[in-house]
Amino acid sequence: MLVTTTERIPGQEYEVLGECFGVTTQSRDIISNFGAGLKNLVGGEIKGYTKMLTTSRQEAIDRLKEEAAAMGADAVVMMRFDSGSIASDMQSVVAYGTAVKFIEKIRVRPLT
Repeated sequence: MLVTTTERIPGQEYEVLGECFGVTTQSRDIISNFGAGLKNLVGGEIKGYTKMLTTSRQEAIDRLKEEAAAMGADAVVMMRFDSGSIASDMQSVVAYGTAVKFIEKIRVRPLT
């Protein structure tokens, strides 16, 4: 399924079906949290959290696609992310957008 951050899909007409969402909440294990705490002292990227957020974003997109498909959509336009911490070790990621159904174009052959 096509998921795009743009409002329009060039050359494609569609009808709006409604909003759709994909949500996930992930947490790190205690060992990763301890390692992140140590990394926080010296600075730099906390790769465990980066991996968790990357995985969370993909999971949110997958769930967004599932919800859009259940609505009968062909694509999702205007997709966006939102995220936030629930606790010190949990992160919630939401992918949201507008589910759309393509309108079939009828080709008219010119009279000759």
